[in-house]
Amino acid sequence: MKKKLLIVDDQFGIRVLLNEVFEKDGYETLQASNGKQALKLVTEEHPDLILLDMKIPGMDGLEILREIKKMDNVTSDVIMMTAYGELEMINEAMQLGALTHFAKPFDIDEVREEVKNYLAAKQGK
Repeated sequence: MKKKLLIVDDQFGIRVLLNEVFEKDGYETLQASNGKQALKLVTEEHPDLILLDMKIPGMDGLEILREIKKMDNVTSDVIMMTAYGELEMINEAMQLGALTHFAKPFDIDEVREEVKNYLAAKQGK
């Protein structure tokens, strides 16, 4: 069974890039451009991993992360994506249970490797 990734970012180009890269790597990908869509997909699809942008209009990444962590029967883990200079928000995300974070602009090969390693480790559990 394919591992499922949810990409949450309000920037269309980022979503498309990550979607293409991870589909080529053999993952099933889902996309959301806002918090409401993201939470609906988490509830309905139970992704293995969520790549979540910190700055999203309406409901920011920390609010989305808090809501995900409150959900029963959801085992999705989260990697945050941030712009430089958001150290306080990154620290809070880590305290809330995010695995790690990537600063934008990110190196796509580093993101791919981190996701691959994380999902391989999760599968081994």
